Amino acid sequence: MKDGDTIAAIVTPPGEGGIGIVRMSGPQAVAIGRKIFKSPRGKDLAKLPTFTAHYGHIIDPETKKVIDEVIVLLMLAPRSYTREDVVEIHCHGGIVPLREVFELVVKLGARTAEPGEFTKRAFLNGRLDLAQAEAVMDIVRAKTSTGLDAALDQLRGELSRKIRSLREELTGLLAKIEASIDFPEYDLPDVTREEIGGGCKAVLQEVEKLLATAKQGQILREGLRTVILGKPNVGKSSLLNALLRQQRALVTSIPGTTRDVIEEYINIRGIPLRVMDTAGIRRTEDLVEKLGIEQTRRYLEGADLVLVVLDAATGWTEEDEELVPLLEGKKAIVLINKTDIGASLDVEAIRERFPGQKVLPISVKEGWGLEELEETIWKLVFAGEVRGDHGVLVSNVRHKEALEGARRCLGAALEAVGAGAPLDLVAIDLREAWDYLGEITGETVGEELLDRIFSDFCIGK
Repeated sequence: MKDGDTIAAIVTPPGEGGIGIVRMSGPQAVAIGRKIFKSPRGKDLAKLPTFTAHYGHIIDPETKKVIDEVIVLLMLAPRSYTREDVVEIHCHGGIVPLREVFELVVKLGARTAEPGEFTKRAFLNGRLDLAQAEAVMDIVRAKTSTGLDAALDQLRGELSRKIRSLREELTGLLAKIEASIDFPEYDLPDVTREEIGGGCKAVLQEVEKLLATAKQGQILREGLRTVILGKPNVGKSSLLNALLRQQRALVTSIPGTTRDVIEEYINIRGIPLRVMDTAGIRRTEDLVEKLGIEQTRRYLEGADLVLVVLDAATGWTEEDEELVPLLEGKKAIVLINKTDIGASLDVEAIRERFPGQKVLPISVKEGWGLEELEETIWKLVFAGEVRGDHGVLVSNVRHKEALEGARRCLGAALEAVGAGAPLDLVAIDLREAWDYLGEITGETVGEELLDRIFSDFCIGK
């Protein structure tokens, strides 16, 4: 952030809409705003109180051309999103008025904001810590209400408070070790290995609890990568349509209709499923279908969950047999479809072919078993528990990696204590764990990492 810069951006999505917003933040935001905003009552933006909205027009001061009829919102430092002066111009939501208003504020001294720069300024100015800043984009990208709740918890500082508490405990341990090393001449209470080891173990246990929520959190943030797998014409596309509750995939009686991967997000009881309807697995000489089958195999490698669809009418086939080795090491639900018209597959026999996997008889056409499928997916993902300790949920890969680093260092510190190593060596591991935890809140993070984090934000946020 350059000192004295005033940034501007169109903060609403491109296209037509009821309202479009141009936002400015920085020391010249009000001065630029007062040059172009004309109120019917002659109001001067520089003399108006914060948190007020004002009706008027945006007028080019050089040409006197009226660009749009607007509402201007005034939010003055330090009580604004960025802790700087913020002016928002609420225009009609068309491409042309928004572009002309934005170009006008840039011509008068603002510069185009970089991706995430408004939130980055909020972080640098102390309004948000880094974990809270990252939660802003999680809110924007939330795919279910459960994911939104998790992001809002992080924005409110639930994770940050937990991390700061753990860092304070490590600070206390480090202070005791360093005092005993640096000031042996003073009559300070002796620090024992049991005390350091016990404190280190307590912090490690809390870190482990946070890491235990990481898989759930990642699913809420990114979606459960789910592949629908089966031979051609078994009802895979019909299943996708049924879960979506709309006609998304083409359904015909001709085998091999789906040749490319169709991807959709589905909300299953608050769990976002990133569902991929794939080409049917079979031997074929059709080049396009072959490519689709190869793509199916690639998607399987990264799948979190596989929905295997079998055909109760045709019974077990050689094509079904080819599915068994593909599921090795995968979490899967085996669905026996078309039970309304056939009974050639025995549920117990299928369980033996797919040991350890849940087997459900269903009829996509009649809607039988779909509610039980949704219940099974929910239990597989969360086992009845969505939140971690005290509602804290780790949903960010960066946070998970930092916690894993802290866990390694705390484990090393415990080993050193148990092996009788000097306490100054133990302190090195504890201090490194302290640094890892600080990366989550941004207290021990470098400028390069900050730039990378905020570059993933959309412009205007």
